[in-house]
Amino acid sequence: MSTPWLTVAMTTYNARDYLATALESVLAQGDDGVEVIAVDDASTDETLTILESYRSRLDLQVIAREKNTANWMAGLNEGLRRGRGEYVCFLQHDDYWLDGRLRSARSALACEPDAVMLLHAARFVDRDGAWLGEWNCPLPVGRSLAPEEVVERLLVQNFVAVQAPIFRRDAALGVGGLDEALWYSADWDFWLKLAASGPTIYLAETLSAYRIHDHSMTWWRTDEQIAEQRRQLEHVLDGHSAALETRRSIRPATRRAARFSIEVNTTLAAYAHRPGLPVIGLGARFLGLGPSGWHRFLRDSRIVERVAARLRAGMHRWHGAPHAGAIGRRIA
Repeated sequence: MSTPWLTVAMTTYNARDYLATALESVLAQGDDGVEVIAVDDASTDETLTILESYRSRLDLQVIAREKNTANWMAGLNEGLRRGRGEYVCFLQHDDYWLDGRLRSARSALACEPDAVMLLHAARFVDRDGAWLGEWNCPLPVGRSLAPEEVVERLLVQNFVAVQAPIFRRDAALGVGGLDEALWYSADWDFWLKLAASGPTIYLAETLSAYRIHDHSMTWWRTDEQIAEQRRQLEHVLDGHSAALETRRSIRPATRRAARFSIEVNTTLAAYAHRPGLPVIGLGARFLGLGPSGWHRFLRDSRIVERVAARLRAGMHRWHGAPHAGAIGRRIA
């Protein structure tokens, strides 16, 4: 068996409704240089049966855990460690790729072989694959981006969809993979570490889909989880801000916008948990950012894109859009 150029690390848990869509989207790329490592977290539905049915069609390794860990970071790290590809990407079982993703990515990486990470735009979709909006990165296109340029923008908000990046495996291992203690912010922390380790390239093409559905709506949390969410966000921001401040490359407006972004994230999460909570204080804090802070927050947080997509998802949900049980065979 030839060595793959790309390892796809996937975590699965009770993925019956969406898993086949994700796997079919990999097959549809028509690239035989791809391996998939799926770590199943003790599913109790037909997930393992679906995975087994793809063994003859994909270079697929299945790791079935006997006990549920509820730790998606550990599953992705396992795939990262076991992978054979020079490059790695993550694919959650409810997300999927769009046609031509790997063709565009390989072409871009061939032009920028020193790049540590490639990012691209993504699409928000609902549980049935209907369009909810676009998810773009606030980054320049057409050139290699220096670490400080990417990290400073990424500090304001995690604008990277989990399934969008393709990154060098040696670089990912070099930064220690995902922090398995950060259930909310591990991906943000990981992208920041990768971005700081070398050049990044960004494709403005929409090449993957991020699904919003009942079990992915992370704002439905308890008061304790919201407090922990804030703690994790502040932990990541403080750690990476300190590294930039050592090099004197973080602007005060960025620091203010990043702090405000945490306030927005946790306040909206609390509001979704208890809709009666007042959110008017956010407006006053926004005004306090000043013009440069307004620009950085609105540009880098992608707040309009993120909130609009979730509002559309909520309208679909409450209007009783039918849930297609056979969605696993449909590629949007």
